[in-house]
Amino acid sequence: ALPKPLSFFVPTYGVPGNCYTTVQSDGLKTWLKDSFPAAVKAQLGLEQYLTGQMAATGDYRTLLAADDPSRRPLLDKFSECDYGSPVEQFELEGRQFSRSSLNYLLGIAMLKKHLGGEEISNVLEIGGGFGTLGEVLASAGIPGLRYVDVDIPPTSYVAECYLKAALGESNVTGYAATRSLETIQISELPMASVLCSWQIEKLQGQIDLFVNFISFQEMEPDVVNNYLSHVRRLGSRWVLLRNIREGKRKRTSEHEVGVETPILGDDYATMLPGYSLVERSVHPYGFRTVDGFHSELFLFQKQS
Repeated sequence: ALPKPLSFFVPTYGVPGNCYTTVQSDGLKTWLKDSFPAAVKAQLGLEQYLTGQMAATGDYRTLLAADDPSRRPLLDKFSECDYGSPVEQFELEGRQFSRSSLNYLLGIAMLKKHLGGEEISNVLEIGGGFGTLGEVLASAGIPGLRYVDVDIPPTSYVAECYLKAALGESNVTGYAATRSLETIQISELPMASVLCSWQIEKLQGQIDLFVNFISFQEMEPDVVNNYLSHVRRLGSRWVLLRNIREGKRKRTSEHEVGVETPILGDDYATMLPGYSLVERSVHPYGFRTVDGFHSELFLFQKQS
């Protein structure tokens, strides 16, 4: 496994998402075992904490409490595939989950309680990582599902490979099959599609739900506003976002990682004219970091 993507591309419950390095984590476990060899329960507890098992179980319990399994999208059947040999995946009651999948499942659970039985079929995501949301939705019993993930290379290639492994090659299309199209009709796409960022201008049709988790906060406001203009153009009825309330760290030199102008949680309302904020959540659906930052979810609905 490549260690770098775990620091910025793939969310984790354990190292490095738990703020410990591998050296620190291994050192703590070794110290406890050497210092208190008979403290087996303490060793198991520390192991579950450092690997992220404890946090994953907490999110899973929240999901079970929040979800209504009698209504679509169905969230009680999902189990993540093991394509790519994931280094952090937890088995909970016979089902497989990563932090990425539990993040999405909690977001969809928040959306679901406001749908009132309304069906969502056409879903657009920008910055879908390795394709987790497409896998979640494919198991959700959604009639006529069309999931479109728009991303930059090489991430788009990773997502295409993952979704083909998870959903079957015949159910997924990618850039090679769509690059020569002048227009891309959503209604003519298969269950899942992965497009490159510049192809969003070619998308035509209607979407029911737009999703962005975390990646907008890595962009400058004018870029985010441009993407959201296409979301509005495609008439999305619902918009589900996840963003750090306080914004991404600001870059103070050209060699630093960060943004020139952080996207703050309150900025989305101004970027989505014609939409009303339905819910905003850090707890229970989002996350508060140990140093006081709020990763919160926003749900907007198009005004009629």
